[in-house]
Amino acid sequence: MVKQLPVDSRNCLVNSGGRQRLCRIREMATSISVTPFEILAPASWSAPAVFNSPHSGRTYDQAFVSQSRLTPTALRKSEDCYVDELFMACVGHGAPLLRAHVPRSFVDLNREPYELDPRMFQGELPGYVNSTSPRVAGGLGTIPRVVAEGEEIYRGRLNLAEALNRIERIYLPYHRTLAALLDEVMGKNGAALLVDCHSMPSSALAHLKAPGPVDIVLGDRFGASCDEEITGAFEALLVAEGLRVVRNKPYAGGFITHTHGAPGRGRHALQVEINRGLYLDEATLERTEGFEALRQTMSKVIGHWLDDVEGRLAPQRLAAE
Repeated sequence: MVKQLPVDSRNCLVNSGGRQRLCRIREMATSISVTPFEILAPASWSAPAVFNSPHSGRTYDQAFVSQSRLTPTALRKSEDCYVDELFMACVGHGAPLLRAHVPRSFVDLNREPYELDPRMFQGELPGYVNSTSPRVAGGLGTIPRVVAEGEEIYRGRLNLAEALNRIERIYLPYHRTLAALLDEVMGKNGAALLVDCHSMPSSALAHLKAPGPVDIVLGDRFGASCDEEITGAFEALLVAEGLRVVRNKPYAGGFITHTHGAPGRGRHALQVEINRGLYLDEATLERTEGFEALRQTMSKVIGHWLDDVEGRLAPQRLAAE
């Protein structure tokens, strides 16, 4: 059963024991009129895991659409379309899902907080801004300059204050919430697994030297962000369902995986990229007949995997108790 986590009079999340509060941020940028993100919680939070979908937001505020030179459909080219729905079964298996509602083209939640492109803004950027990362150079910083297919988003330069407002009111609250969820798991279990959920265009795999088509890429930063046994168990379950899996190429894990993955401290983070060709018409962005079958497969795999992970992390849970 999917439900919202309980909130108190201060609009904060309260865990089932009432001992710890997890901030539920409802602040939002003044230019948008939707809740930026939400947490879907299980009836019983039994799994030592948190699932995260930062790029599947598909609520486009009219002010943003008017500001852009692109059509709403073109803006959606950066979306990890419906990935939150593909992984939503985690809630029924005892793990919460944090999902964005704001779109990636508005603010990218899988970046450093201040990866900003000086070509986008009026005036000079503050010294703390990272304006030289490869992502910024490609136009895909925290406030993206282009959509995934390289088309410019905006008609003209933006005020820096607007970008900082998006970061302060959406990006930072999102990451505080994600960190609080993981801290909650660590407090109860002594270890935690973060599953960062994404999808990839089928064209992204064209240059990959693989014996056949690739369905899923698992990114554990070449073993630096997730224990090999946890990654391997997930891979084996996927392969048993007929899915073709590779690791770390072309996606080894982004900012979120890098930030939260520290296996030596009991913090595991795995990025999962699903080939959109399995479930999506990439021209119209409509679900295909393959969507429901894939959703059911992911539900089955997630259920078995979380059972396995719970057993593997049981020693840490006993130590935490």
